[in-house]
Amino acid sequence: MKTFLTAVAAGCAALALLAAAPANAHDTRETVTPNFAQAIPNVPGKSLVAVIVEYPPGAASPPHLHARSAFIYAYVLSGAVESQVNDGPVRTVHAGESFHEPPGARHVVSRNASTTVPARLLAVFVVDSDDKPLTTPLQ
Repeated sequence: MKTFLTAVAAGCAALALLAAAPANAHDTRETVTPNFAQAIPNVPGKSLVAVIVEYPPGAASPPHLHARSAFIYAYVLSGAVESQVNDGPVRTVHAGESFHEPPGARHVVSRNASTTVPARLLAVFVVDSDDKPLTTPLQ
């Protein structure tokens, strides 16, 4: 009888996990939407480019590099984002806070800090006008 009850309990647990999987399913990647792009008239060869990065709950960007010339200012619009640039610490940046990335930086962690609340940030690049692409996945 004990073996039968153990088997039933294991079966119920497996069914519960299968039933819960669709409820926990979410997008695991960020969405990047262009927001602004303009050559800087008094700084020849430089442009200002802005994008909105939206992270569904639990979503993350793969580790990446940005254009070699890009200085980046990121401002968290809503939610909270975990970020690690180069070998620095992983930081949690909340709505209303900001961080920056120097040219040539590796962005090794960039993800929503929450598994239940979406996060959005504005990323502003000051970049050489002909330096493309803006983002390249790390190998």
